[in-house]
Amino acid sequence: MRAAVLHEIGQDKLEVLDDVEAVGFGPGKVRIRVRAAGLCHSDLSGMSGVLPQPAPFVPGHEGAGEILEVGEGVGHLKAGDRVVVCWLPACGACPACKRGQTELCLAGFMNAGTPNFRRPAGDVFGMAGTGTFTEEVVVDAGCAVPIPDDVPFDIAALIGCGVTTGLGAALNTADVQAGSSVAVIGCGGVGISAIQGARLKGAAEIVAVDPVLSRRESALKFGATRAVSPDELADAKQQVTAGEGFDYVFEVVGKSATARTAYDTTRRGGTLVVVGAGAMDDNLQLNMFELFFDEKRILPSMYGGGDVMTSYERTIALWRAGRVDLAGLITHRVPLSDINEALDQMRTGTSLRTCIEI
Repeated sequence: MRAAVLHEIGQDKLEVLDDVEAVGFGPGKVRIRVRAAGLCHSDLSGMSGVLPQPAPFVPGHEGAGEILEVGEGVGHLKAGDRVVVCWLPACGACPACKRGQTELCLAGFMNAGTPNFRRPAGDVFGMAGTGTFTEEVVVDAGCAVPIPDDVPFDIAALIGCGVTTGLGAALNTADVQAGSSVAVIGCGGVGISAIQGARLKGAAEIVAVDPVLSRRESALKFGATRAVSPDELADAKQQVTAGEGFDYVFEVVGKSATARTAYDTTRRGGTLVVVGAGAMDDNLQLNMFELFFDEKRILPSMYGGGDVMTSYERTIALWRAGRVDLAGLITHRVPLSDINEALDQMRTGTSLRTCIEI
């Protein structure tokens, strides 16, 4: 079967090969025919080494498709079921799950260390234990979440990560209050989803911050009240908040420099939400006095900061009601054979989300 493979961490191109086999099928597993995948910036971070990921590997962790086969002991799924791939399934038994913090369950991360593909040259891993830039993938049954028939595969793929992360950051983690002021730094697919979440919660002012003009223009269509480049943020802070700072600032880039800017842009007593996934050696510096004196809340948001299944269902309900625009997030479509074109679109900022049609 075909799959896009990164041979070594640090390479910037994927090779689409036809000698890849999905392996690991057995009890508790399902085999999925992938129909659509979304390219998330975390895939680029895995390729570059910013996020730890064993190689060689098949990138992609946003995906949707059809169940081809279910292993022994899998009772809630059957061949033909339409599913979205969940890269962070909840085991239901660990301390985090028992506390209701299923987004902190580590079961999914354990999958990342087990190869789920093979080539004649040896084992191949899947991004975050999945790997959706492929025609077929074998995953734990918990990674396959059934979706209703009216949800297209491309829409479902986005719900699998970017939309859930961005919406959840605003709805769950920050719990944005009506009438508040919001700034979102980084307006790709996740940032735009955070903007939509803030709009749903009734934020009065939503300032989108991004260096790419097309993304700023898109942000206005999705609910931002104004859109500025990074060097215009200080002026926007002055104009919108009289210099005090925003009630909520979302950092959706994953770099200490933008996190520091986000902290400085947050008002005293306000909330900084860290959404971007950054490198382990990129340290954010804050002094102990400002932490104490400013009383700003710093809230990391992992996968939207809430129960994944609840978030999926909520997103589908909001999409059906026309309250969130998911189709509009897909700005480009490419076949699997043109996956490197999608990577270029992400790197240059010309896309919000590129749908990989498989």
